[in-house]
This record gives sequence, structure tokens and C-alpha cells, in this order.
Amino acid sequence: MMPKWQKLQKGNPCKMRYHNITKDDMLNGDGLRAVLWVAGCTHKCKGCHNPVTWDIEGGIPFDEAAKEELFEALKPDYITGVTFSGGDPLHPANHAEVAVLAKEIRETFPEKTIWLYTGFCWDEIKTLDVVKYCDVIVDGPFVQEEFDGKLHWKGSKNQRVIDVQETLRGNEIVLHEF
Repeated sequence: MMPKWQKLQKGNPCKMRYHNITKDDMLNGDGLRAVLWVAGCTHKCKGCHNPVTWDIEGGIPFDEAAKEELFEALKPDYITGVTFSGGDPLHPANHAEVAVLAKEIRETFPEKTIWLYTGFCWDEIKTLDVVKYCDVIVDGPFVQEEFDGKLHWKGSKNQRVIDVQETLRGNEIVLHEF
């Protein structure tokens, strides 16, 4: 069976687009983080906290200046890592560029962690190149009926906070400890 992300229309006439780079974020992963909010999401979850990011042509192009801003945000020792969110970083128009960016971040800042939020489920994305660079992936669509404000790093009970490297080593899903 073909993964859902492969069934979606591939490509985009412009480079990856983004809405914001948040600095010193405490809500989207362990510690203080830089967060890249990409444009483009096909899930369109009811109750989404960020529907402005759904439009793949929204926001602005992720250009060299944006990349420099993100890398500068990652330089301080007190920054734990980067989080890719959106929108969906694994949207077909985004995942290849996010993979290149994640690889470069891993090489430049090996001590930083890489988190990624996606509406796709693990089985749909586990073979994507970007996965091997991530430390944690929060998978699954937001389901408003399963919302619980007390959950750590996820919005609904169906979502999982996956320890990617342990999951890849053992070939079974291991949840991130916190």
C-alpha cells in the first residue's frame, strides 16, 4: 500500500515556505528551542492551533537569510535544539528540503536535538530520509475529540512522542521519556 504522503500532489513551484522562526520556545520539545514553522498542511485537523500555516503558498520563501536566522538562533549553548512544525514539515513539497536542513543542522550542531511534528503516522513516514536525522517525532493528526491540555508535547491522546533513534534501532516504536 502506498503511503498517504506519496499519494499527495508532489512539488511546488516555489521553494519551501515558512511563517516564522520562534526563538527561545519552551512549548515544542525539551528545553529552550528554535522552531521553524513551515507552510503547507493537507491534514487540516479540526481545532488545529495553527491553520494559517495550511496553505502551501502561504508565508514567505525559506531563503538563505531565513536559514542564517535559524542557525543563529541555534548557536547559544542554552538552546537545546530545533523543532520543525507548521503546517507539516513532511508535506510532499517540504520533506526533501527539511531533510537537507535537518542533515546540515545535525552536522553543524551535533549536540542539539531535532524534533519534528507531523500529522502523518510513523508507518507512513518511517522510510523518509529526514527521519534518520530526528531525535523525536510527534506523529499523527490532531484529533479535537481526544484533546487533553495536560499532555506533554502533543495535543491529542492519539499522537505519539516517538524516540526516533531507539525506534529505528529496535524496529518497534519506543516513546520518548520525559
